[in-house]
Amino acid sequence: MSLWAWIVVGCVAAWAIKFAGYLVPVRWLESQRMSRVAGCLTIGLLASLTTMNTVSAGQGVVLDARVAALLAAAVALLLRLPFLVVVMAGAAAAALIRLL
Repeated sequence: MSLWAWIVVGCVAAWAIKFAGYLVPVRWLESQRMSRVAGCLTIGLLASLTTMNTVSAGQGVVLDARVAALLAAAVALLLRLPFLVVVMAGAAAAALIRLL
């Protein structure tokens, strides 16, 4: 199959999956269980994306200033500091480690 055929197949598949969401009964979506599952999936996806962006470089694992930035931001979050302070703490930690 050509590249354009695969692109069309991918578009049709994405549309079909999105359309299938409209076929789910509303009572299923309003249940407590679905709310918990959706919340857990969101947190898990965000955690995995953060981890991958922190310790990956291409196909390998790299431990550099991004890890220190993530740890500094985590400490700032634990201290319940405002979001802007969390970002600044992470940036300062990364800059300090890169300076060293």
